Amino acid sequence: MAKALHVLKAGDATLALATIERQRAAGDTVTVALLPGAAAPELPAAVETHRVPDDWSYERLLEAIFAADHVATW
Repeated sequence: MAKALHVLKAGDATLALATIERQRAAGDTVTVALLPGAAAPELPAAVETHRVPDDWSYERLLEAIFAADHVATW
């Protein structure tokens, strides 16, 4: 089971949501980091969501990037 991190900025999250759904269906652990200005999309309950810098600092985001097996920025 892989660990995936998705970093979302403002914009359309349609492709990100499709990718997240595929990864969850495959059994991956998925975390989403929302940068300033990003709207929180409808995500499955099992997906952790963190706002940067409110919930996570930029240092914590960097740690999550290096801890993930897959990182996608949208």
